[in-house]
Amino acid sequence: MSTPTLPASLDDASLRRFLHGLPGVDQVGVEARAASLATRSIKKAAKLWAIDTAISMVDLTTLEGADTHGKVRALAAKAKRPDPDHPDTPQVAAVCVYPDLAATAVENLKGTGIGVASVATAFPSGRSSRAVKLAEVALAVESGATEVDMVIDRGAFLEGRYGQVFEEIQAVKAACGDAHLKVILETGELATYDNVRRASWLALLAGGDFIKTSTGKVSPAATLPVTHVMLQAVRDWFTATGELRGVKPAGGIRTTKDAIRYLVAVHEVAGEQWLTPGLFRFGASSLLNDLILQRRTQLDGHYSGPDYVTVD
Repeated sequence: MSTPTLPASLDDASLRRFLHGLPGVDQVGVEARAASLATRSIKKAAKLWAIDTAISMVDLTTLEGADTHGKVRALAAKAKRPDPDHPDTPQVAAVCVYPDLAATAVENLKGTGIGVASVATAFPSGRSSRAVKLAEVALAVESGATEVDMVIDRGAFLEGRYGQVFEEIQAVKAACGDAHLKVILETGELATYDNVRRASWLALLAGGDFIKTSTGKVSPAATLPVTHVMLQAVRDWFTATGELRGVKPAGGIRTTKDAIRYLVAVHEVAGEQWLTPGLFRFGASSLLNDLILQRRTQLDGHYSGPDYVTVD
């Protein structure tokens, strides 16, 4: 599609005109292209590079009600040394936790360069007052989080209250200070690719550093066609503004084969420039285990099996 002309003003009426003026997504076309790119094979010589790249893009995540400080310490240790038997294994990009556990992650990752991402804004539903949401962001940032993963109010978005969603993202961005903001669209609840495109552009207009597919709590979570739509949005944003923004698929990405399919999509849809942890992340927990196993297979010539890696 041609690059959209950005709205001259950002009031509710202007946002509505702009978002509903975006070209519709060709559902058959985007699904066919995603399926076609998913069949691309990677040569053996490039597979280790792809695995290492994917490891370096992982936001190693634990977002359960039963999370403890001990579990976060263990996750931080794995983030620093994903495979102790192979110390050349790359570190992950970040560890992602709830706000009340961010300080523990920060303490255990000090000096490593690994980010600490904290979910916020009434994750995963996004249903609370703005004051409560901003208080959560403040807790995360005061605890040392370098990244904040917020959720949009899907109810407001689906009712067409775009100005409300826009203003909330702006308010959260301001509250983040120097921390990067990832805006979770929860695409499984948006129902259509057109809504995914509109929500992506709304988040970019409001200042999101990344657009993220999902909380991982709703099915479907990340899918290749949805990620294609979001990659198109950041590519077109860059064309229109010269600003680079990132994409983070999260939820349901569990195998090395899955991860490589997403890397192919990044290369073909957005461009090689996005093949960096600064612009593309995987929100995952079990994915890292399979990446480590497949990395060992590449290096050692035989499959190690799941008993040889730590279980998250």
